[in-house]
Amino acid sequence: MDGTLLGVLGALTSAFSWAASTILIKVGMRDKSPVAVNIIRLYIVSAIFAGIFLTNGTFQEVLSLHPKLLVVAFVSAMFGFVVGDYFYFNALNMMGVSRTVPITSTYPLWAILWAALFLGREIGIQIILGALLVVLAIIVVRRAEERENINPRGFIFALLAPVSWSLAILTMDWLTGYMDVLTLAGLRMMLAALGISVLLPRYLPELKQVTPKEALILTGAAITGLMVGQYLFVYSVNLVGSQIAAPVSAINPIISSALAIVLLKEPPNRKILEGLVLAVLGVILISTA
Repeated sequence: MDGTLLGVLGALTSAFSWAASTILIKVGMRDKSPVAVNIIRLYIVSAIFAGIFLTNGTFQEVLSLHPKLLVVAFVSAMFGFVVGDYFYFNALNMMGVSRTVPITSTYPLWAILWAALFLGREIGIQIILGALLVVLAIIVVRRAEERENINPRGFIFALLAPVSWSLAILTMDWLTGYMDVLTLAGLRMMLAALGISVLLPRYLPELKQVTPKEALILTGAAITGLMVGQYLFVYSVNLVGSQIAAPVSAINPIISSALAIVLLKEPPNRKILEGLVLAVLGVILISTA
């Protein structure tokens, strides 16, 4: 099968995995703080990857990596799974899935902007038009939230999440030239778990109150979103680059919002759906320029 097609299929499948994880997280975090939820899912998926690494000998490869690569991987992991997801989970708590995801789906826009600034890539008219669509989408969603008296902090968190994710994508794209997909995917998870451990003492009492049902739900979220979804996204970036993988994976807000309306009974809003469509069209325009 053609490498480009494989890369696109990988990004599409990762989008479905992320959408399923989003719904599971929303269900599993009803009575838990975003940080506690993130600690649980990062520890779960890190333990799974550690088992895989011990089985296939990947830890030997990790130990032989240059310290510079480990530092960049740590920064990538922190932006992607600790800082970015902290903003994302708080936005989910404050605004709901169908209102948060249209804003956070702008991460490909930011990834391309960083590439232009730091890698010297040109920005053509198609990218400008896409950027305008994305900005318009944010304005549309913001106005809808103002009418519904949504907490403004949720909107700010939803804006900060894709900025953080885009920096993670940029560094991850660079790292794919130095290590294989499985190593990079697992290493980022374990480094993220290591980084978030500084918060463990503060949230330990809350973590002790996690019920078996909640643990099961968050295990499903960890496997679908952090293991399957992220592995396939790294695989896609490795094959076709972040400029293609990011916009293709941006289809996940459509899936997430639909599932939220159907399964979580979140009320649909015409302006929010309009913003969702504009955001997706914008990132596709930008990334296919």
